[in-house]
Amino acid sequence: AEKNKLFCLESKQPACAECFTSQKHVNHTVRPISEAVPSYKEELNTALKALQKKRTHSENIKGVLEKTLQHIRSQTEHTEHQIKQQFEKLHQFLRDEEAATITALREEEEQKKQMMKEKLEEMSRHISALSNTIKDTEEMMKANDTCFLKEFPVTMERVQISSQLDPQMTSGALIHVPRYLGNLLFRVWKKMQDIVQYTPVILDPNTANPSLTLSDDLTSVRRRNCQPLPDNPERFDCYRCVLGSEGFNSGTHCWDVEVKDCSVWTLGVTTASNQRKGWGFFNTDGVWSLQYNVTRQTGFAVGQQLEHVRVNLDFDGGTVSFSDPLTNTHLHTFTTTFTHTLLPFFWCSSSLRILPVNSQ
Repeated sequence: AEKNKLFCLESKQPACAECFTSQKHVNHTVRPISEAVPSYKEELNTALKALQKKRTHSENIKGVLEKTLQHIRSQTEHTEHQIKQQFEKLHQFLRDEEAATITALREEEEQKKQMMKEKLEEMSRHISALSNTIKDTEEMMKANDTCFLKEFPVTMERVQISSQLDPQMTSGALIHVPRYLGNLLFRVWKKMQDIVQYTPVILDPNTANPSLTLSDDLTSVRRRNCQPLPDNPERFDCYRCVLGSEGFNSGTHCWDVEVKDCSVWTLGVTTASNQRKGWGFFNTDGVWSLQYNVTRQTGFAVGQQLEHVRVNLDFDGGTVSFSDPLTNTHLHTFTTTFTHTLLPFFWCSSSLRILPVNSQ
């Protein structure tokens, strides 16, 4: 019973009255157990609540990770489907080119064969004529002298005429092989450039706000109902923004954006380290942008709706210029010193499209 009455605060152990007077507990503070228990329960309860909170947070993170895993599978399936579609276009192009080249070869074959057939028929007629002349001449030479001399002039003329006919092989009779095999792959590759497009900026779907959706080729963005997407660190959660997938830390870069279908927009470049969560994206010195019809001043505002906007970035020269490529009108230039990697960014109320180079 004595052991249940006292508690040593230093050793954190129950102690009886006899133990308390021993050398082991000299100068130690003791309290009745009834007083010690509530404070320790409160301390443990506080630690327990923190642990429970941490467990709840961990469970939330686990849920996010599970959704992220599902999204990774979905991304892979969709991307694989797109890869197959794009390669099928190339495969079909190559099949068409192969078929067209072989068709041209077969057509030349038929043409050359027909020419040879006509030449063979001509040669057969010539040989037949020669054979008749030879036969008639041989018979005439067997005739008596009077008949021989009588027929000689005509026969001799006939022989001479036949001798003058000298058929030759026609030039260009063979297949023009270099026409089909010469630089074949290079010529097909050059033709392939007519069916493919190069877009200087490709959008990164992992940065797109959930209320935005990207085209399959990742060159256009439009607003849509909010979709369930992983809240990964790279993604905008407040601003309807999306970033380009490739960062720039040197050189000059240019891209055109079609804005004619968007009534409110902002576009430009930002530092790759700029915050994407919350409302602080535009509250930094790391954004250089052009905007239209935006209530809050976040960049240089243009007063008229445009169809296209051209962005020219000179990283080493420290300039970002905006212009109207259709009228060749300069709109604005920011001048600074860039020290961090830059990414193209786009904010829109409806839809924007980055134009391929060959349509700019």
